[in-house]
Amino acid sequence: MVSEAERAVRQYLDKHKDSADSHFLLGYILFREIQESAGVKSGAGAIYSEKVADRSETGMRETKAKASLAEYTEGAKYRDPSALDLKIVALDYVLLSDYLDADKWLTRSLEWNPKDSEGWYYLGRTKYNENRFTEAVNAFEQCLKLDPTNVKAEDNLGLSYAGLGQNEEAATAYQTAIAWQSQLPVKNPGPHIDLGSLLLDENKTNEAIANLLQAVEISPRDSRAHELLGKAYARLDQLPKAQTELEKALDLSPQSTNLHCMLAPVYRKQGLAEKAKLEFDRCATMHGTHSSPETSRP
Repeated sequence: MVSEAERAVRQYLDKHKDSADSHFLLGYILFREIQESAGVKSGAGAIYSEKVADRSETGMRETKAKASLAEYTEGAKYRDPSALDLKIVALDYVLLSDYLDADKWLTRSLEWNPKDSEGWYYLGRTKYNENRFTEAVNAFEQCLKLDPTNVKAEDNLGLSYAGLGQNEEAATAYQTAIAWQSQLPVKNPGPHIDLGSLLLDENKTNEAIANLLQAVEISPRDSRAHELLGKAYARLDQLPKAQTELEKALDLSPQSTNLHCMLAPVYRKQGLAEKAKLEFDRCATMHGTHSSPETSRP
């Protein structure tokens, strides 16, 4: 009931403007409103997301995140924030794609509360976004020491190893994450998608498809899984299957330039000239170029 909570705290602040606790609480409530709009029930989770928000949603999140930060800044005039307060400040910066400041405040929060496994997870994600892969590995390892069998942390450990070019270690991490969640009632498609992507990079297309089909079974509306499946089928020259998967991906992520560019040659190779031209034109327009269709390949 975050809207009601916001009204109550604002009413209190009208008469107690110097209440640090109230400013910090309002900052947290505004952060929770962002989560509620994204369907997150509780906790700090689901700040990093694979889904691309539309412009209006992105604008709302940025406005709320800035308002949340303003409340934490105001509250800090009256007393020092807690480790939790600093973590929420950091996650507000994540929402603003300011990873440098997110890194700073997550690091400070973890100095005060080094047993916060979620804080280590988000520091790992932030380091990954800064392309500081070795530090990301260290952060995810700290998370896993505190929260063994954390599937998302192990999956992201794999991504960090992949960022370092250590593909064997990355594959092991993905496989470990898959094994950990095998008996869970709700599974995460991420490890299958990331392993599938790695296998595609290593030209192990059939193995990649097996993992990507698992990802689609877990999460049929994951655009990335369908995109990679389309890419894999195109490599095997299974063009109708490639078309089906890429069209599903585009339906789920209509703003993706890459999908238009991937679909175009798949249509062309099947003799679907009008559809191919339409997608080539969309690809060029979204890239802001007038490149030749011959330059686009799935």
